Amino acid sequence: MAESPEALSGQDVGSFAYLTIKDRMPQILTKVIDTLHRHKSEFFEKHGEEGTEAEKKAISILSKLRNELQTDKAILPLVAQFVDTDMWNQYLEYQQSIVAEGDGQARWFYSPWLFVECYMYRRIHEALIQSPPISDFDVFKESKEQNFFESQESIVTLCTYLQEVTRTHGELDEDQLKSEFFKFLQVSLWGNKCDLSLSGGESIAQKMNVLDSLEDLKPFILVNDMEQLWSLLSNHKKTRERASVRVDIVLDNSGFELITDLVLADFLLSSNLATEIHFYGKMIPWFVSDTTLHDFHWLVAQVKHSAHQSTAQCGAAWESHVETGRWVYQDHLFWTLPHEYCAMAQVAPDLYADLQKADLILFKGDLNYRKLTGDRKWAFTTPFYQALKGFHPAPLCSVRTIKAEVQVGLQPGQGEALTASDPGWLSTGTYGVFQFDRSP
Repeated sequence: MAESPEALSGQDVGSFAYLTIKDRMPQILTKVIDTLHRHKSEFFEKHGEEGTEAEKKAISILSKLRNELQTDKAILPLVAQFVDTDMWNQYLEYQQSIVAEGDGQARWFYSPWLFVECYMYRRIHEALIQSPPISDFDVFKESKEQNFFESQESIVTLCTYLQEVTRTHGELDEDQLKSEFFKFLQVSLWGNKCDLSLSGGESIAQKMNVLDSLEDLKPFILVNDMEQLWSLLSNHKKTRERASVRVDIVLDNSGFELITDLVLADFLLSSNLATEIHFYGKMIPWFVSDTTLHDFHWLVAQVKHSAHQSTAQCGAAWESHVETGRWVYQDHLFWTLPHEYCAMAQVAPDLYADLQKADLILFKGDLNYRKLTGDRKWAFTTPFYQALKGFHPAPLCSVRTIKAEVQVGLQPGQGEALTASDPGWLSTGTYGVFQFDRSP
């Protein structure tokens, strides 16, 4: 196999990676520190003086972390014992072993962006682990819940539409069913714009009716493999060669995006395009708005208790899907490690084996895309299959709005034309892809 290009990093002054490390990451740390400070009285009420001391300790650790980042200090090993500590420290040793110059230390601006960004979120978690009794406090919980509450109008519209389609799906012919499938896929794609790590934790609620915008947004889909997804799932449905068809969704953001994913998942069941859905989320708070087990169950409960009838009906149905095992939520420590996915079979063979049981895997969002492709400086025309570097557990599709300077599988000249007309196209979330790989 040809050698892979180098990883994106903060060495490229002016690049999105550089600006993220220089500006966005310190901004997120500042917000985390502010959040802990605002909850000072709550920690005291719950835990007394011990809670106050824990808050001070966590803030002190995080302030030190922010200073390390901003002054490009050496990246330090993790010290608090947790289920993944040894794996992280082994990965850091690997990064140090490939540093070609200087003092042999991996540093913030000179190490791969994917690694240092993941490492920052893991260090935030470590600051909490080191500060009992507030170790379980989710510093991003408020912003995730705010995104959900501020997107209520769009959520009601989507749930109402889903209920209408579910009631009439028996009357739909194949072309109409396909049309609805494409609609729900696109809703899930554009739901991915709601990414709080891109906005530095600032609120970015979904205010517009995304269903009304789908036609206008179609030209912004740069790679559109929806037909192949339809072909795969509709063929399974037609042939009925197996009793079950399993679709896995590797989740990205909580809040409005998670709603769009659950609406798609519900449609897949009601239309018999799938018989079971497995969702994968994060074990710890991650990249500001990523979905955890708590977020998943909290959101389903919120929808179920909505004052709006159609929304509440969706929530009740979703709760039932979970209870009957048609929806399965899983997490795994691999999703919050810094490894690219081509290392999964070796690093997390149990997870890889589980993904092999799927008929289709949908990878939501930008971080998943970066890990699928190794976050490297691939040419725009590099085939997606090649950039996956042997990661083929099952047919898979990236469903992603583009927020990082890595994109493969484009037509010759397509990337260059976009750069000429819209220089920031790789980092704004304006464009999206449905990028499919059928192998194995």
